[in-house]
Amino acid sequence: MPRRSRSPLVRSYLATGGRTRPSRPMFDVLTVLHAPGKLSVEGLGPEHRQLVQLCEQRLMPLFEVAGAMRLPIGLTKVLVCDLVDSGHLLIRAPAARANVPKRELLERVIDALRAL
Repeated sequence: MPRRSRSPLVRSYLATGGRTRPSRPMFDVLTVLHAPGKLSVEGLGPEHRQLVQLCEQRLMPLFEVAGAMRLPIGLTKVLVCDLVDSGHLLIRAPAARANVPKRELLERVIDALRAL
């Protein structure tokens, strides 16, 4: 009899120990994650290890980590909170949005460049 793979719901439940809410409410999908790689990943579950390995390679926003791991954002937030609490991950608030110049200013710049 072939072995059936776990459904995504069962996998999610096991990865978070049944928790559905992150321990910290401060996460945004643009929150930047980084794993400094100073702590051993021994004893972490497979999803936690994968998340740490992704964030050791480069700074990544939360939504990108969720996409790379093929996990829902909510589940990823719970995993990230676990790793922040254990010291495996560092977080940084997303960069503030820059002031976007008004359209008329941009049009004047384009006109001036065309005139050159």
